[in-house]
Amino acid sequence: MDPLNKEQIAFLLRAKRATYAGHGAETASCRPSSHDLRYREGDLLYIDTYLGGERFTGEEALWIGDKPVWAMNYSGRTTGTPFSGDFLKDALAQCLPDTPYRGPGYYTDGSYEYRMTVNGDVSWFNGYETIEYKGQPVYELTFSGGMVI
Repeated sequence: MDPLNKEQIAFLLRAKRATYAGHGAETASCRPSSHDLRYREGDLLYIDTYLGGERFTGEEALWIGDKPVWAMNYSGRTTGTPFSGDFLKDALAQCLPDTPYRGPGYYTDGSYEYRMTVNGDVSWFNGYETIEYKGQPVYELTFSGGMVI
């Protein structure tokens, strides 16, 4: 399977900004106690579903028609205080076309710093993100995914 094209990546970025990163409304839960967010444009569908809060795990996926074509799994946790969910969402809203996984490589606002590293490309990847507050770790997350066949 070919990697996502520019239009599909642009859709993925819009979907991320319209759902969790954009403070989007949750949809009906697909599993007990899951948090689900959906975004659709024509035959493109994005779903982000996760379990938990301070410690959480989830999956983002992209469908073309009824066929899943791309997915990313993630697991994260808060590791200190003060953690800011709003700062995390702001960082995730800065995702870029060449790294459409989480946020940018580096983002800062006030005393918070977000960092993301990734190995691979959109077809097969793994990565790690952190947030520090005044130089102290307060959050970490691992992620992996790629094209699905």
